[in-house]
Amino acid sequence: MTIDRVGDVVLAVLAVRVLGRDAVLLLRRAAAAGVRTGVSELLRTGREGDR
Repeated sequence: MTIDRVGDVVLAVLAVRVLGRDAVLLLRRAAAAGVRTGVSELLRTGREGDR
């Protein structure tokens, strides 16, 4: 695990500790948005390669 990843995990744990369940909801929404962005990028890149 890189130091950047460790920092992200620590920040997420602190956010959950301070904000409680609201932070968990925000993290889930952020993860879902990241997945949607990644999938749309993969689909966009795939279509460009077919031209």
